[in-house]
This record gives sequence, C-alpha cells and structure tokens, in this order.
Amino acid sequence: MLSVVNDDGTTAKGSSLIDEIVRKGARRMLAAALEAEVNAYIAEFAGERDGNGRRLVVRNGFHQPRQVTTAAGVVEVKAPRVNDKRVDEATGERKRFSSAILPPWCRKSPKISEVLPLLYLHGLSSGDFVPALEQFLGSSAGLSPATVTRLTQQWQADHQAFGERDLSGSDYVYAWADGIHLRIRLQEAKSCVLVLMGVRSDGTKEPIAMSDGYRESADSWADLLRDCRRRGLRAPVLAVGDGALGFWKALAEVFPETRHQRCWVHKIANVLDSLPKSAQRGAKKALQEIYNAEDRDHALVAVAAFEKTYGAKWPKAVKKITDDVDELLAYYDFPAAHWIHLRTTNPIESTFATVRLRTKVTKGAGSAAAALAMVFKLVESAQQRWRAVNAPHLVALVRAGARFERGQLVERPQTTAA
Repeated sequence: MLSVVNDDGTTAKGSSLIDEIVRKGARRMLAAALEAEVNAYIAEFAGERDGNGRRLVVRNGFHQPRQVTTAAGVVEVKAPRVNDKRVDEATGERKRFSSAILPPWCRKSPKISEVLPLLYLHGLSSGDFVPALEQFLGSSAGLSPATVTRLTQQWQADHQAFGERDLSGSDYVYAWADGIHLRIRLQEAKSCVLVLMGVRSDGTKEPIAMSDGYRESADSWADLLRDCRRRGLRAPVLAVGDGALGFWKALAEVFPETRHQRCWVHKIANVLDSLPKSAQRGAKKALQEIYNAEDRDHALVAVAAFEKTYGAKWPKAVKKITDDVDELLAYYDFPAAHWIHLRTTNPIESTFATVRLRTKVTKGAGSAAAALAMVFKLVESAQQRWRAVNAPHLVALVRAGARFERGQLVERPQTTAA
C-alpha cells in the first residue's frame, strides 16, 4: 500500500519519506564500503597460508548489528567479520583486522575535518571526494570539488603556520620523537614523517613539530631540532624515542642537556627479533619484569636475571639491554605517576595507529606539502581527545629541578627570596 505524501514531503504518519530514502541509501553505501574494505584486506593476505595450505585470513560472517549516527540519521550497520589467524612474531599476539571506515568503537560518523584528510591520503583527487563522502557520511554534505580544493589549500596554510610559529612561550618538559612511515604520497620513496610531541609544564600534550625526513637520518632530525630551537624551543628535560641513532645524534648536538629515554616497546621488539620463537615468550615476560619494576634497584636486579638466563645462548640479544641500561631506566628518576608516559613513545604511536592503517601507496608522488598537511589535520583532530599526563602538577617541578627517588619527591627546587 502506498503512503500519502504531503506537500512538505512527509508521509501521513508524520515521518519524512525523503529522510527514509536517504537513510536507506546511506545504509547501502556504508555496507558496500565495508564489504569492499574487507575484500581488499583478505585479498592482500590471500597468499599467507598455514601448514595445511589453508588461508590464514578469511571471512567469518558478520558482527552484531549496531546503530550508527550519520549525517543522514541513524542507520543500522552489520559490519563484516574477518578471521585473521596470523600471529605477530614480536608480541606473540594474534593480528586483528580493524575497519578504517567503521572502527569497533565508532557509534557516529566522523567529522568532515577528519574524513577529508583520510580521503586524500587514500589517493583520491578532489573530484572523487563527493561520491566518497557519501560512503562515509551517507551524504555529500554539499561539498563540491572546488570547495574541497579550497579546504586542502587552507589546511596546507595551517600546517605551514604551525611549522613557523613562535615556540618561546611553550615550555615542553618532556618530548617524544618518532619517525612514522605512512606510505603516503611523499616525493621520496624512503621519506617518513618526523614527529615531535611534548608535555607542557601544565601537563597537557601538544604536537611540537612535524616534517618529512629521509630515513630518519641524523641530518633530517638535526634540521627539525635546529628549526625548533631557532623558533624558541627550550631543551626538554627528557626525550623519549626508539633506538634510531639519527635522532639521538641530532639531539646530542642541538640539545645536549636533554636526557635520553629509549622506548621499551621498540626495544622489546628488537630484542625478540634476535631470539628464536621458542624463547620469545619467556624473554618477553623477563623484559616486562624490568620495566614494570617498583624502582631502579629492582629493575637492575631484573636486568641481571635476564642476562643470567639468556646471556650464554644469546649474548647479542642481551647486549641490546645491557648496553643501553642507563637510557632504558632513565624514567625512574622522574615522578612515579609519569613512568607510564615516559617508558614508550605510545603517545605518538597511538595517535598514528589509525592514520597508518588508513593510508595506502598511491599512484604518482602527489604533493608532499598536501600529504603532510593532511596528516597534520588528522593529528590536530586527535589532539582534542588527548588527556593530560598523570599528576600534571609535578611536571613544573621537574622543569624546576626537583629531585625524585623511587618516584617520590625528595627535594624541592631552591627558590630565590624576593
């Protein structure tokens, strides 16, 4: 039976026929996008098989339906399920498929400010944005290719302004550094995005700098750090990064007073790569005993235990810990509430995890400036969800030179009487 449609586009029952059509269209487009994403993921790993020749990555029905709020209203979505039996050799954990279009936590469509950078990094031209937006939002949101072009140009200007701003008024006490390989449209095949993030004296996190570099080289890092110093950046008290020698060499040159903390996540992965699979599970647990120790003394005991257990058979793996022990345990000289933040480069890794998943190699080099601007806008959006470090009031004391033992404040900084 046909419904009677009023002059205003509503049915006799009061619901909008137009809205219902749009919702159905959004649901179909979202379902098609999710299917295409899963099919591409399965095809990518089609050649990986177990000992019996069976595929390790296969379809496995659908997840439970859930409601997702889009620009076209609330739609019900049944996301395809993937059974991924591959194992991460570094961690021993099962790998998992995570939809870039509809992450497990997502209950509403992303904002335009987050979607457009993702579409660009996927390799779409501005003329392709309008139909692509329909897959994300259920609506093209009235954006024309010309509007998208103007937005991307504005975002490049925003990134340029970010890279030229005065840093003298921002005191970053802690800093994290990492080279992120996103496989985006950078002009050099071996380029990466050099990222520097920091903690201000009030405990809040901010991006400090972001530029492209070649293979995380010392020259690339030195250029970035010198530029930050020229714009007024004060030497951080502690810098956290992985074992890439380029960054540490550059840091020692530009900010020699800054202390070094090696990232435990990177270090563990590096150590486990030097061990046979049969020893990795036990070694990982032994390494966790070190960085989770209640203080430096207990950590050193755990280092000695690790060396005793694995040193005879795998001395090279053990040297990766013993040679860097001072830089691996530097965080014990800081407030205990901050240890969880200072042991790893997770603040950068977690921010770029979804960005890394959502980028693909594109045809043609594209514009490095535009690609970096898109990454910058994604980080800018993510920054709104960043939380301050634990016990933020202690960050200023760290900058002032307070002394901590076993994570507790034992000596406040000297203050000069007026």
